[in-house]
Amino acid sequence: MEHADHILVVDDDREIRQMVADYLRKNGLRASEAADGREMRAVLDTHAIDLIVMDVMMPGEDGLTLTRNLRASKHRAIPVVMLTAREDQTDRIIGLEMGADDYVTKPFAARELLARIKAVIRRTRMLPPNLQVTEAAQMLAFGRWRLDTTARHLLDPDGTVVALSGAEFRLLRVFLDHPNRVLNRDQLLNLTQGRDAELFDRSIDLLVSRLRQRLQDDAREQSYIKTVRSEGYVFSATVTIVGEDG
Repeated sequence: MEHADHILVVDDDREIRQMVADYLRKNGLRASEAADGREMRAVLDTHAIDLIVMDVMMPGEDGLTLTRNLRASKHRAIPVVMLTAREDQTDRIIGLEMGADDYVTKPFAARELLARIKAVIRRTRMLPPNLQVTEAAQMLAFGRWRLDTTARHLLDPDGTVVALSGAEFRLLRVFLDHPNRVLNRDQLLNLTQGRDAELFDRSIDLLVSRLRQRLQDDAREQSYIKTVRSEGYVFSATVTIVGEDG
């Protein structure tokens, strides 16, 4: 029997939560429901979830907070599609910064949500296999820097933590998992944000610029992230797993 993806719907509105879950079940998916962060964590601890549909506006821990905390937990790899009643571009960008993979604005057609869910799962599973290789590694070293993949911290040569946004962390992880390989903007967009929205295409250039500042990577010298004219970017430093050889 073909595997049915298991979707967790997190929304404090019982009617919307049940409507979405019922629709997903009618279309061949498994669905669980949670009204808040506590219930979400309980489901995650007892079930293998393939994707989370997360409402943004919830009392207590809102969807943005839950997504940010999710990305720092053992469930960090689970993709998230956010539901929001807001159409403000700033809110969407904040959601992506927190780690969301896609957005659906309320009111929405259940059919559109289903299509977005399937698209995000498909893109997630299309990631190059070597993107998963270092997932268990706690510390990756490159040049004078180290990245703690568990705590999601960048450490400078003195061991001082350099703060990274969620989007900056994901971009750096992609580069570290694909060293010496030219990645174009579309590939970076899908690997870091999982979106097919032209609205955010130029955000890759902004993210690269911000990440270079974090790494103190001179725009002229480009020791780590090099621009390949008309093609994209390449991470040129050697990456090693700290402690791999004992």
